[in-house]
Amino acid sequence: MIHLQQNIKYLRKHKGLTQGELAEKLGIKRSLIGAYEEGRAVPKLLVIQQMSLLFGLSIDRFLTVDLSSEKLLPGTDLRVLSTVVDANNNERISIVPVKASAGYLNGLADPEYVAELPHFALPVSELSQGLTYRVFQIKGDSMLPVPSGAYVFCSFVESFSGVRNGKPYVVITADEGIVYKRVYNHVDNDGTLLLKSDNQEYEPYSVTSSTVLEMWQAIGFLTFELPEPNRVDVEILSTMVFKMQEQIRELKEDKL
Repeated sequence: MIHLQQNIKYLRKHKGLTQGELAEKLGIKRSLIGAYEEGRAVPKLLVIQQMSLLFGLSIDRFLTVDLSSEKLLPGTDLRVLSTVVDANNNERISIVPVKASAGYLNGLADPEYVAELPHFALPVSELSQGLTYRVFQIKGDSMLPVPSGAYVFCSFVESFSGVRNGKPYVVITADEGIVYKRVYNHVDNDGTLLLKSDNQEYEPYSVTSSTVLEMWQAIGFLTFELPEPNRVDVEILSTMVFKMQEQIRELKEDKL
């Protein structure tokens, strides 16, 4: 069992540290410590390594032993974010193609699986140092005009408090797998996230926060489908017609 959540809180108090003091030692925000201790977020592997050194423990012991009792007790199923680094310890960007999406759920916390994914470095100013990025290839037309097969560049979201309503995210859940949607955060109210497609032919739906394994905010995409001049895509035209039908229906309802 993984006992990371309980152990962070126990060891912090054992050392007489406040959440702010621990955050300062790790070089992260105080709010993240609270999120880690409450199970609302999972530390990145680098942060786990830093805490292990700070508390003088092996990572294995830090994760798998309930240190408050020295017994293996049922704990929260937390996920550790695995990343790939180069010889200079700089994080590389892993790519999750469609053909690898099925295995991604099983390999989330497996460094060997993540290391086998294609990965690269992209020295552009839009990608800030210190953040973790990943690229997911999407499938389907639910987020047009981003086409099926596009590669969506994302930055890792460490806690639900970082979710910005209406922004696009890649959401990985135990039930749905990998989906690309606009997200509206209702976690503080009823423990759910509302997922909406840009293509209005698809109905929005909710997922419970407890089923969310990872969240990644979309920041851009790459596609190899070049646009053709004076051509209206069939799917876009279908969406336009759907919107017109909705407007006509609303006008009729107003007249009644």
